[in-house]
Amino acid sequence: MSAVVQAAGLERITVRRTKIGLVAGGLGAYWPQFPDLLPQLQASARRVSERMRALDCDVVDAGFISDAEDGARAAEQLRVAGCDLIVGFLTTYMTASMLAPIAQRSGAPILLINLQPTEAMDHATFDTGQWLAYCGACPLPEMANTFLRLGVPFRSVSGYLEDERAWARISRWIKAAGVRGALRTGRHGLMGHLYPGMLDVSTDLTLVPANFGGHMEVLEFDDLRVRVDAVSDADVDQRIALARDVFEVDDSVVDDDFRWAAKVSLGLDRLVDDFALHSLAYYHRGLEGEQHERLGAGMILGASLLTARGIPACGEYELRTSLAMLIVDRLGGGGSFTELQALNFNDDVVEMGHDGPAHLAIGERRPLLRGLGVYHGKRGWGVSVEFDVKHGPVTTFGIAQQRDGAFRFVASTGTVVPGPVLQIGNTTSRVDFGADPGEWVDTWSATGISHHWALGIGDLLPDLRATADLLGVELVEVKL
Repeated sequence: MSAVVQAAGLERITVRRTKIGLVAGGLGAYWPQFPDLLPQLQASARRVSERMRALDCDVVDAGFISDAEDGARAAEQLRVAGCDLIVGFLTTYMTASMLAPIAQRSGAPILLINLQPTEAMDHATFDTGQWLAYCGACPLPEMANTFLRLGVPFRSVSGYLEDERAWARISRWIKAAGVRGALRTGRHGLMGHLYPGMLDVSTDLTLVPANFGGHMEVLEFDDLRVRVDAVSDADVDQRIALARDVFEVDDSVVDDDFRWAAKVSLGLDRLVDDFALHSLAYYHRGLEGEQHERLGAGMILGASLLTARGIPACGEYELRTSLAMLIVDRLGGGGSFTELQALNFNDDVVEMGHDGPAHLAIGERRPLLRGLGVYHGKRGWGVSVEFDVKHGPVTTFGIAQQRDGAFRFVASTGTVVPGPVLQIGNTTSRVDFGADPGEWVDTWSATGISHHWALGIGDLLPDLRATADLLGVELVEVKL
């Protein structure tokens, strides 16, 4: 989270922690033959458990198994625990029958890890027992063959116990499992109605649980209205003070509009709490300044504050983009609501952004609140957010709905570079994709992506590959 957001006292809303199941094992026939082997392997298993707990997740440790009976016991423990990912630590040779029941019963994705004690054996001094501590690679093909024949998907990471490259890959799978868990247990709000004519944005609500799991909560703007009506003037004063800490407030902001945005922001917080939402997409056209039009126009401040705290909220009823923002946020990239704005062929950059809410935690500088007398393409008026994403590596990421109803991930990496941006109350970023801007836009559009997506900081492609794997979703990477 950015220093500005942290300094203002904005804390992330508590979200579900990732739950990882762990089981380590080896062939029990070895223990009486080599008395020093089991204690060494158990020590390695404790170290793996320790390092996993440091990866911002809860670990359900099923202990060390030595035979198929132990495996069945561990399978039941991990099944009941409801894990997001099961990690099987191959400490030495073990039979596939020891892990097969765990893979079949848990209902969770499987990650096999083979981490030998050090980079290499000391061949001149090692005896058989010492060699067996390095033999975790031996059963990996056996497990792979068995899991494929059982129809159980799996992935693996091989390395050594303190191999940071291996732990980076393990961490990637754990983050991806957290995203999968967030989607499977998430409650996603959809409030208002489709922006008229945006056929690409429309989504069959059943497709969300069909592709990702989770629950769709259909909301009325009246659900927000009654909560906004209950907000006190004292609470509004406090929210305005918070907003002044987070934002630079432009002279164009009208006091009455500022107070209204603050009041709607507090109502939004209560809406999210009351319905236990993890994301929100909204839109309402309204008419002639009536209350629902004013509510829709007053959403930007509150939606931006929610997004910065880990509850992505975006306009134009863009459900799939609110889900894309959630995925990017859980992967640590922030994720701001984005579309194409213009192409700059002098600087070879794609200018992209959006009016409305932004992910304040990934801004290059302190965000600006600007007053607008008109929202282009929408009814209403009020305050809007203006900022650009941090300069450096970024990832564009969206979710496309295909003709058969399947979802597809679409992603591309680029670099946000400094330069002139519009000052019209929008988020705007200049992204260099290392290619002709026109060719990039043509290739990006050909994937079937909708005209909105999430823009996140960092190269998120490795994490997105892992996430797509665990969700069973196709990932299209746009590279030129």
